[in-house]
Amino acid sequence: MTDMLPIDDVLGDVVSALRGHGRVVLQAPPGAGKTSRVPLALLEAGFAGQIIMLEPRRLAVRAAAERLAQQLGEDVGGRVGYRMRGESSVGPDCRILVVTEGILTRMVQTDPELRGVGTVIFDEFHERSLHADLGLALVWEARGALRPDLALVVMSATLDAAPVAAMLDGAPIVTSEGRAFPVEVQYLDRALPPRARLAEAVADHLMQIVPQTSGGVLVFLPGEGEIRAVEGALKGRLPDGCAVRPLYGALPFAAQRAAIAPVQQGRKIVLSTAIAETALTIQDVRVVVDAGRARRARFDPGSGMARLVTERVSRAEADQRAGRAGRVAPGTAYRMWTKGEDGALPAFAPPEIVRADLTALALELALWGSDDLAFLTPPPEVALAEARALLCDLGALDARGGITTHGRKLALLPVHPRLGHMLARAGAQAAPLAALLEARDPLRGAGSDLALRVAAMRGDATAATVHAPALAQIRAEAKRLAKGLPQGPALSLGQMAALAYPDRVALRRAGDDPRYLLSGGKGAMLDAADPLAGQRMLVVTDTDGNPREAKIRQAAVIGLADLRAVHADAIAWHDVCRWDRRDARVVTERQERFGALVLDARRWTDAPQDAVALAMLDGVRQLGLRPGKAAQLFLARVALVPGLPDMREEALLDTVQDWLPPHLGGVRSAADWGRFDLLDALRGVLDWDQMQRLDRAAPGHFTTPLGRRIAIDYSGDAPQITLRIQEMFGQTAHPMVGDTPLRVVLLSPGQKPVQVTQDIPGFWASSYADVRRDMRGRYPRHPWPEDPTQADPTLRAKPRGT
Repeated sequence: MTDMLPIDDVLGDVVSALRGHGRVVLQAPPGAGKTSRVPLALLEAGFAGQIIMLEPRRLAVRAAAERLAQQLGEDVGGRVGYRMRGESSVGPDCRILVVTEGILTRMVQTDPELRGVGTVIFDEFHERSLHADLGLALVWEARGALRPDLALVVMSATLDAAPVAAMLDGAPIVTSEGRAFPVEVQYLDRALPPRARLAEAVADHLMQIVPQTSGGVLVFLPGEGEIRAVEGALKGRLPDGCAVRPLYGALPFAAQRAAIAPVQQGRKIVLSTAIAETALTIQDVRVVVDAGRARRARFDPGSGMARLVTERVSRAEADQRAGRAGRVAPGTAYRMWTKGEDGALPAFAPPEIVRADLTALALELALWGSDDLAFLTPPPEVALAEARALLCDLGALDARGGITTHGRKLALLPVHPRLGHMLARAGAQAAPLAALLEARDPLRGAGSDLALRVAAMRGDATAATVHAPALAQIRAEAKRLAKGLPQGPALSLGQMAALAYPDRVALRRAGDDPRYLLSGGKGAMLDAADPLAGQRMLVVTDTDGNPREAKIRQAAVIGLADLRAVHADAIAWHDVCRWDRRDARVVTERQERFGALVLDARRWTDAPQDAVALAMLDGVRQLGLRPGKAAQLFLARVALVPGLPDMREEALLDTVQDWLPPHLGGVRSAADWGRFDLLDALRGVLDWDQMQRLDRAAPGHFTTPLGRRIAIDYSGDAPQITLRIQEMFGQTAHPMVGDTPLRVVLLSPGQKPVQVTQDIPGFWASSYADVRRDMRGRYPRHPWPEDPTQADPTLRAKPRGT
């Protein structure tokens, strides 16, 4: 280690903190030399046991191992080795082992004591990958319960160290302030237009700065598509001697090394995804161009689907990217946003644990046997519950959430639990499909048919554009996955896909458009021109993730018989009573269902009345109560009496299941409901004591002098009765409801109001004479006595001729 790096000034502090506390959080800016110096410092200081260092990406693992071995004057495989999925270089004398983050999880799950390991280093922890968060939580618990001597180092360039140190029980924080070389940061003078095409803007920007700068240029773009677009836009425009080198995860390793290695002559322009943000020194780079975008996977627990979204980078990511320009010499970072826009960027990118599919995490927690782990950011409960529900469907968890024997097998397979379940059930024949589903789509312009991708893997001709390097990687991964697996029963492509995606079996809806209902309950659609658009059933393996109605990007055809063969235990007949909103009636069926899909339906003629009544409640909620006149009068009475139940329509509908079902015999449709008399059901809401209070405080009827009961209307500003004037003859006291006089509407024999009064004795004594004089001429056959208080009440007319 002859060349000095900024981190060298604090290596002694790191060693002292570990000796004194067994744990340390190291903050150092990009380019300080954390990755290449800290493991060697611990080795030189004589720390016992193997030193494990985690890196977030495969390329970073190889690069870090090679750099460490080079400083020791050795080849990789001596005292420095590496291990990642499907590849390793570890010799018998290995003291420093660089691994991808998932490898550590498997090591801890296999041997919680981590026997032979003395120190674990979490490099680039600021990326907050799911595996890094889980690995730290597992190692921290193992240290507390089994290995108090195990040393922990958490290293980060941009992460706020205080929360990490607090989680690690007050771990010391060591900070390296130095940077390898200064970096000048420049911004755009004006923001890019909202609809500007990113690739063209980046290419134009490069054409401006390349002639003004020297040394290699590293351009950060969100994904492979943008890299290819910028590469195409630069063709024929760059000065002689400029070599364009793409860099992204799906590239073959040789092409990745070519992007990192220095050019022999001229300049190189590296077009990279976020893979170049951390733990890599790309030779000769003096200039960074940051497009300001990052592509992240976002998981929607409601749909069970993840989608890649392109977002603004955080300030921490932008700083990390800018630091790449100062690794080997003073440099310049060009940010494709304005200084004003910079202040609006989020401070940090969201940790993967809050936005990722948590199925693998849920399986690891079940395998560990405890959820009570110290996570820097706890996993969201909703997403975790969805993940556990899927694991139950796959048979990996039992009904109590404990891991099953099948679940333990899945945890050992180096794929997503969905694909692990498929491999465990279908065997080696499913390995090509598993490799294909984990990789980027190797075909362009091939429609959604998954069978075309499988055919391309076999070398069959296709009209689509094949991405040969990606296809080669998929084939190699398929061979690795198939090792040690039995061949398994002969299954179709759709059957194998259905094993992995039991929640995404799709049944076409009625109608001309190719719209589908998924077995998990969500909707999906195909482009009408897609060759699969006419298929009745599919298994959807990839969508755009739209939570409302996802667009299907990849799917396999499956027949009903094939589905029954692989999911017979999940297909069952159900008795269904439901309210049909379109037909406005209760439908009773016996349905054969797979999840949300109805595979077959038959009439259920003898459905029990209580089930029909419960289904009708949904109709009542849709239609409203629709009380008749008598029911309206009853509700008005109840509203006047304090202390009685709330019987406004909203409150009644909220509790309709408690009081209405016993009264719904024979009611099955909107027409039936329109004829239904609600009064008895409403009276049933009140108990006996409440009815007595109601009848005392707001009686429902007034008894006339003839003995006839007339309903009292409480819907106005005063209680009211309406009757013919002759029926009140002989009434000398005004009718009352408690202390409130009734409003009495007196009618003529022709049922026309002649007087409204709240003082019957006063009316008899005053206005009655005028009414009598007017009415006698109009209705001579009806009695009009001079003194109505002494007359008998009547509803009869005089006989003709009298």
